[in-house]
Formats: sequence, structure tokens, C-alpha cells
Amino acid sequence: MPYSRSGDRWKRGPKIAAIGGGTGLSTMLRGLKQYTRDLTAIVTVADDGGGSGVLRQDLGMPPPGDIRHCMEALANVEPIMEELLSYRFPAHSGSLGGQSFGNLLLAALNGICGSFDQAVARMSEVLAITGRVLPVTNEIVQLEATFENGASVVGESKISASKKEQDCRIRKVRLLPERPPALPETLEAIAGADIILLGPGSLYTSVIPNLLVDGVPEAIRASDALKIYISNIMTQDGETEGYTVADHLSALFAHGGTGLVDVCLANSAPVRPGLLERYREEDAAPIVVDRDRVEAMGVELVERPLSSETSDYARHSAARLAAAVMELHQERAMRLAPELGAEETPYIIEE
Repeated sequence: MPYSRSGDRWKRGPKIAAIGGGTGLSTMLRGLKQYTRDLTAIVTVADDGGGSGVLRQDLGMPPPGDIRHCMEALANVEPIMEELLSYRFPAHSGSLGGQSFGNLLLAALNGICGSFDQAVARMSEVLAITGRVLPVTNEIVQLEATFENGASVVGESKISASKKEQDCRIRKVRLLPERPPALPETLEAIAGADIILLGPGSLYTSVIPNLLVDGVPEAIRASDALKIYISNIMTQDGETEGYTVADHLSALFAHGGTGLVDVCLANSAPVRPGLLERYREEDAAPIVVDRDRVEAMGVELVERPLSSETSDYARHSAARLAAAVMELHQERAMRLAPELGAEETPYIIEE
């Protein structure tokens, strides 16, 4: 249902629960925050590489990186604060080399607060973010991948290289310990949402790990929200080489069960030739949209031009993606309540 532009411009913004991790989720949040304040990012905590991995190992805390990226995307602060949060210490800076100041700030708050989610909440207050950012669980977890040949590897950061060595597809991933408890606020956000978004992001290392947390897939299935899976634009080297859109959905359903997705939103815009060659060198290609297989799964397929025209990578445009999500929600609202009529104001950003 579109929101009113009179009075509180956020009053009728939809409740959105966006589930994932990595660059894809934070990019999407930058667009969605223009449409609603009732926005909850639910973020995986399976990362164990880079600066996040160091803090996880040294301090025994969940990895802060993906959480920080989402808070940066939703922050409403002065440019100098944004620059400070994203500042990364040079490699020659001793023990701080390669570490992000934003990660260190969150680590300090984690030491002060009683739990990781409380630390995230306090940092969210400091940054005056639009909406909320929640870790999917407070537990310290590791991600294990098992390949089609039976081999396995533990550690999110090791999966890509191991997959290349095994030269076969990932059969399944699981969390260690298995089925960690979800943060209660996470389940509440899913249950109360008007729109539930899965992706975009790395299939096995950003999206699916959230479905392995106890209660999350069950909450998604039980919800009456519009459930949208946002397909990536490209396959991912070391994770989804050769995958179609239907292959992505099959993996989601294999790990979280059916009933997770009503609509699959895929990109219809061509990837610029110069980018194609670059990705081909990395054994990545535009994801094939196999409509018949997707619809045979009981999922509606919607294609829209979602890619950025300015990025040096084949990534989603934050504005285009958010507008497409709002359009799908509005269309559903009109089908469910046609008496509203066409005179209702569409989703428009009011600055």
C-alpha cells in the first residue's frame, strides 16, 4: 500500500525485513531507506575472513563487517563520520593493518554492552540509522560446505578456494553448531513484515546461512508478507558457476524448505560488454533466467532492468532495485484491495 505524502511522510511506509549479508544487502538498503523508516536488516554472522575474522578470533565476538556495512548504508550522519566509519588502516599499520575503524568501534561497544545485538543497537543510535540492523543470531558460528563429491570444508572464507579445488558444485552448507537460536527480535521483525526480501548476495555464504538459524525459515513460511527473492545479476566465481535463477531457488528451498518465496525478481538489463569480458576472466557470467523452471516451482518471475549503469561492476542499482520492490508491493496491495482505486499516490520520495 503506498504511503501518504501528507503529514508524516513515513506513516504508511511498508514494514520490510531484508535478509542477507555482504555488498548486495547494504546496496539495497540505501535504496529502500528512501521509502520507509520501518526497515529491518537481518544479517548473517558466518563471516570469518578479513578484519572481521581477526576480531572474531581475537575477541570471541560475531564478525562485525557485514553488520557495519548495513549500518553505514542506513546512517544519517555528516560526511566526515561516514568517511571515518569506512576508514581502513593501511597494511603497514602493524596489528591494525587492514582493519576498519567502524569494525573497531563496534568491537568496543561489544565490550561495553551485554551482548552483540545490544552493541549493534547502541551503534545504530550513534549513527541515527533509518530502521534497524539485527544479527540473525548472537551465537558464534562457523559455516561448513559439503561438495557433491563428498569433500567438505569449514570456514566461510575457505569455501570459494575449496570449491575450485574440488571442481564440483556445493551440495549443502550448514552452521556449526547447527540450528543456533535466532535473536527474538529477528523473528519478530519477520513475523510483522509486509515485505520479506532474500538477497541479493552470495547464495551460500550470505543468504542461505540465515535460513540455517533456528526459527528463521519457519517464520518466513508462516508470514503473510510478500516474499521476494532478488536474484544476483552474475554467477559467482567459487560459489555458483553455471547456476541459473532456478538453481539458486532450488538451493534456497533445499536448505530452508519450500514456501519461502512468492516472487523472484531478476534483472533484465544487459551487462555492458566491457564488464562481460572482465567477469569472463573470473569464470562468471550473467545468470540465465530460466522462466519455465522457476514458474514450475510455484514462484512468480518478474524481470526488471535493475543493474547500475555507472558502477564498474555488474551490480544492482540501489534506486532501481528499491523502486521495483515497492512496485511489486503496490501491485499486490491493489490486487488484495482493489477498492483503493488507481488514484492512490504511488511510492514517491519526498525530499
